[in-house]
Amino acid sequence: MVIRSATFVKSSASYKDCPKEAFPEYAFLGRSNVGKSSLINMITGHGKLAKTSVSPGKTRLINHFLINDSWFLTDLPGYGFAKVPVAVKKKWEKTIRDYLLKRTHLLCSFILLDIRHGPMKNDMSFLQWVGENQLPFCLVYTKSDKLSRTRLKKHVAEYENTLSNQWEPLPPIIISSSSTGEGKEDILGLIERCNKDFLASMMP
Repeated sequence: MVIRSATFVKSSASYKDCPKEAFPEYAFLGRSNVGKSSLINMITGHGKLAKTSVSPGKTRLINHFLINDSWFLTDLPGYGFAKVPVAVKKKWEKTIRDYLLKRTHLLCSFILLDIRHGPMKNDMSFLQWVGENQLPFCLVYTKSDKLSRTRLKKHVAEYENTLSNQWEPLPPIIISSSSTGEGKEDILGLIERCNKDFLASMMP
């Protein structure tokens, strides 16, 4: 897939305020310091599409971007670590979960995990909730360039061992790096396949 255009549409405080569901939709989310904005900018080829910051927790609304005038990319607030009050974290969590449950054209959520670290409790808890609600998702390991190939392989195996306790088969997994571009074609390829299936399902 070639990204020809990427346009900011709107920011919404609730799923109720999101744009009309006229297109297939893909959400990107993860812990507040997982490198989500950098990954979005990398896969779209628009360096300033999503705002990046050295301080985690800057994405506080549901941000919709229209890609190629044919599908929505949604940048969701991060969960987990962020220097904000507990009440704010809980509000973000409700916003995320309401959105994931109630957007009918949401075809896949790309859940980002920092591969430099082992499986973390809040990531595993969130993944369990996604599974219990039978929501389609793909795991994206970020910051792969920060590890040697040996350590990367070790960390991937550790995640797979942990995930295999809950999932059979394992969900789709993509290894990525916003610095090197690794994973870009895999992510866009998955979106392209989902878009084709979506269009086919809409035909009479």
